[in-house]
Amino acid sequence: MPDSKIDTKIDSQTNSNTDSLTDLEISESFQPETKLVLALGDVQEILTTIPDRTISLIVTSPPYNLGKAYEAKVSIQDYLQSQLPILRELYRVLKDGGSICWQVGNYVHKGEVFPLDILYYDLFKQLGLSLRNRIIWHFAHGLHASKRFSGRYETILWFTKGDHYTFNLDPVRIPSKYPGKLHYKGKNKGKPSGNPQGKNPSDLWEILAKEWEKEIWSIPNVKSNHPEKTIHPCQYPVELVERCVLALTLEDEWVFDPFAGVGSALVAAVKHGRRAIGCEKEPEYLEIAKQRLIDYSEGKLKLRPMGKPIYQPTGREKVTQIPESWIQS
Repeated sequence: MPDSKIDTKIDSQTNSNTDSLTDLEISESFQPETKLVLALGDVQEILTTIPDRTISLIVTSPPYNLGKAYEAKVSIQDYLQSQLPILRELYRVLKDGGSICWQVGNYVHKGEVFPLDILYYDLFKQLGLSLRNRIIWHFAHGLHASKRFSGRYETILWFTKGDHYTFNLDPVRIPSKYPGKLHYKGKNKGKPSGNPQGKNPSDLWEILAKEWEKEIWSIPNVKSNHPEKTIHPCQYPVELVERCVLALTLEDEWVFDPFAGVGSALVAAVKHGRRAIGCEKEPEYLEIAKQRLIDYSEGKLKLRPMGKPIYQPTGREKVTQIPESWIQS
């Protein structure tokens, strides 16, 4: 099948290192000279087309075994075993020093919670990968549970292939809470103790108000009123991927999402001047991903800006008022 091409220009809107416009072409299969690949098909088949040690960052949210329309629900043991061949191939295509960011939630069976990040840990360790962070992604909205506390977080496991890996802290620093804090002893006594570019955001992120100071990745999940919402039932926000892309890759390196869905990871990669590969087995989702990339290239894609304040109700909104029936009772 011939590659489809988009003859448009793309502006790396927030990439401070790339001011020029770049030609964007979407290819349907991997070629070393391509910059953006969106492939339809089974991930294991598509992985065979990617050479060894090509990818700098693999970032994805795999199927959770929840019985969604695009997955068949099986036992948790069978689910994990089915992931092993894919993980082995991902390890093969990952560069030495490359990173994997594996974003998962919980599998719930008959009311019992199985934390997928803990269950995945041993699989990654079998491959010889090293865990650098277990990042908490917190969000304020979701389904309300009646027989347990409502779940409001998921996790990102960040593994590296080897001990010499890329970590760009400066692009993802957050403003210091106390920038005026001074050294109180030693040769730097009386001088500022922090970094003028901000502090390390830690592995527990919250993006709030004017700074990311709570250190929880509290990035809104993609629900009905989110500007990025599509028909995908488990869509993650572009903002979630951006920090991984900026911190763990360099410009023009390959970012790969093996379960691309509607293309959020690809948008994040392209936005910051990286090459991107995504594969998706559902034609409907792939077409949406392709259209989102076209819309981004034309400046029409609605995105929630990285670090934008989360809406805080004033207390005057009708939905924040206590119903009169509650008061009367």
